[in-house]
Amino acid sequence: MAPPSPPTPAARLLREYDWDLMLGSIAALYAVMVPYTKVEESFNVQAMHDILYHNHHINKYDHLEFPGVVPRTFIGALVIAIFSSPAVLIMRVVHVPKVYSLLAVRLVLGCAILMTLRLFRVEVKRKFGHHVEAFFVILTAIQFHVLFYSTRPLPNIFALALVNLAYSFWFKGNYLRTLQALIVAATVFRCDMILLLGTIGITLLLSRSFSLMEAVKCCISTALVCIGFTVLVDSIMWQRIMWPEFEVFWFNSVLNRSSEWGTHSIHWYFTSALPRSMLVAYPLCLVGALLDRRIVPYVLPVTLFVVLYSKLPHKELRFIIAAVPMLNVSASLAASRLYNNRKKTGWNFLYVLMLGAFLVSLGYSAVSFMASYSNYPGGNALKALHEADNSAKEKMVHIDAFTAMSGVSRFCENEYPWRYSKEEDISIEEYQTRNFTYLLNEHRSISGYKCLFAVDGFSRAKIQPRFPPLSLVEEPKVFAHGNMGDPGILWLDWPGCP
Repeated sequence: MAPPSPPTPAARLLREYDWDLMLGSIAALYAVMVPYTKVEESFNVQAMHDILYHNHHINKYDHLEFPGVVPRTFIGALVIAIFSSPAVLIMRVVHVPKVYSLLAVRLVLGCAILMTLRLFRVEVKRKFGHHVEAFFVILTAIQFHVLFYSTRPLPNIFALALVNLAYSFWFKGNYLRTLQALIVAATVFRCDMILLLGTIGITLLLSRSFSLMEAVKCCISTALVCIGFTVLVDSIMWQRIMWPEFEVFWFNSVLNRSSEWGTHSIHWYFTSALPRSMLVAYPLCLVGALLDRRIVPYVLPVTLFVVLYSKLPHKELRFIIAAVPMLNVSASLAASRLYNNRKKTGWNFLYVLMLGAFLVSLGYSAVSFMASYSNYPGGNALKALHEADNSAKEKMVHIDAFTAMSGVSRFCENEYPWRYSKEEDISIEEYQTRNFTYLLNEHRSISGYKCLFAVDGFSRAKIQPRFPPLSLVEEPKVFAHGNMGDPGILWLDWPGCP
């Protein structure tokens, strides 16, 4: 018998990166189907746009006109913009709409996040075996939030890349590199990562993974380099001396002003955020820690990070998303144990129960995706307006705060003859005295303007006594108005408002 022929390079590549292709395809699908961004992402989105389209002309940058509540670093946006620039340059040459540049920068960010997740996954396989690796990928795939957020330019997601890197160093036994990755995340992107640095650092000290003097030298030297770099870059971009994450720390932790944006109970992360983000992996995580004690030294400091973060009144799921990959490893250990014992009496029932929970989790993620698909009415409204009016006459569009917060960014803007204004604090009565061609806002009627169309957005989920048992309720969120003093607008075919 002839020996089997060796696999082709394409087959070897597919075998090496099969899990990454699966996760990447899901993340790319989310980005393509929901290309717009919300207010939480606005700083980095506008920063990437301005770096790509205004280059060194900092006086044209959006953050000088709309600085936000607290300053953020430009470093993440700068790195992603640099790697995205070849694709964006080609799009500009062939006059592709700018919204595709937004998709390009988001996909580049997603590649960076999934690359660091791959490094962590490889260490999971080395430490716990290929079954655990497989379930780690499957659990990540059926969870909505990690892959949905992976292409969204939030400071938390830039920090997540470094946390994934820290986890991979941790599993590899490179403990000082673990600290260094977390210090970069804390000093440059998210100051709250100092909590994770503290819990993991203390754990490593107690296990005598390194001496206290080694840790101090490593932490101080790395922190000084990172602080110096972020101060240099961001002082240039913000045009004043600053360390952005220190100002964020002062605002959120010392002044405790983040609570002005809403508060949740102290147990919210454990009773709402983690169950929604992890789904079936949440109970499996607890089981995994009981079945395999090897994971406890890793899960415990990450859990303590969430406990410590619970003290801050203002809570959002994205604040603790860095904990999810490590908790998924514990859940994967439990799933692997159930899989390996699926033919034994008693275990087979638990295995079938787990498979059912996997399907329920997948269904929940599908519903979450459909809700998110309808949750960007501002971006959809501006796109519809561009498609409806293709005349060469100059047009001025006013975009109110709600519309801007629900999907509109500078990537969504077209070139001349379109012009845009985000001027704030304009009363409804004042609009008729202004020379706007179109208005995009949350008001149904405005004097001097005709309501041209409305864009629905997600409102709530409703349980119903038929199949499917859950339906998503939408309602008009953004209204497009045309200036009645412009006869050219009235001649166009508009669907009208409900």
